[in-house]
Amino acid sequence: MTAESRTPLHLGKLGFGGAGIGNLYRAIPDGEALAAVLAAWDAGIRYFDTAPHYGLGLSEQRLGAVLRDKPRDEFVISTKVGRLLEPDAGGGQDPEGFDVPATSRRVWDFSEKGIRRSIEDSLERLGVDHVDIAYLHDPDVHDLQSGISQGLPALEKLRSEGVVTAIGVGINSAEAALECVEAADLDLVMLAGRYTLLEQPGVPLLERCVERRTGVVSVGAFNSGLLARPEVPDDAHYNYERAPQALVERARHLAAVCRDFGVELPTAALQFPLRHPAVVNVTAGARAPEQVATNAARMKETVPDGLWDALEAAGRD
Repeated sequence: MTAESRTPLHLGKLGFGGAGIGNLYRAIPDGEALAAVLAAWDAGIRYFDTAPHYGLGLSEQRLGAVLRDKPRDEFVISTKVGRLLEPDAGGGQDPEGFDVPATSRRVWDFSEKGIRRSIEDSLERLGVDHVDIAYLHDPDVHDLQSGISQGLPALEKLRSEGVVTAIGVGINSAEAALECVEAADLDLVMLAGRYTLLEQPGVPLLERCVERRTGVVSVGAFNSGLLARPEVPDDAHYNYERAPQALVERARHLAAVCRDFGVELPTAALQFPLRHPAVVNVTAGARAPEQVATNAARMKETVPDGLWDALEAAGRD
């Protein structure tokens, strides 16, 4: 990892996000999910992120099915804590966006006991002997103050014991993330969608992370799909809902600026977060090998410096 972060872990520029292989929004066959993970490995990606929340453990199981056969010292795994999975015989499908049977239910638990159990359960699903990074998952969604007073000290204790190498928060709110950074000795913040080509409300957080030597893993670089295609469609999504027309037009303006420099909008979107010194990695989700290959190619593409200047000027318009 770069000198800006205190952890010795090396994540590389591009990471693999595991929500898609947990059947986010729609089910995919096991073979396609495993092929996506293998494609990431073949593309040189060595950082893989997952969570119990993703498909009620399915993402962890599928990720582990591939990675447990790889040399353990050659890759980094992060998972998340804060939601325990408890058996549920109620039937039906998962109500939280993943196309999986609701054989378990999520139970919020930021206690040290709950976090230790969460790590143990994740190791069993992954089939590995340790995870490298543990993020407190969505404290801004559940109970931020409980996360700060209970969850973060528990993670600091696990790190001191060598159970994990690095700790952090996985979060959507830049303001809540800043509170966590001030309250604990965090190695990383996984920030979803708040520092992108489209919008940068996370700048104060990132500036503080530079001062604290806390690395930022950027996720949601495409703003839930709004920046994911060279041509922005009318029905593009933003924050997992249909994008307001004003944002669609703004994304189209950014796409036009990119075209003037021979660069596609998703390429600029994927590379943009790394221009800030706090950002040590951009992790992108994928559910198919083709998506992985496209993301890897976009990350390697050369983007002219003049484009960044033009995009910055467009942002002031």
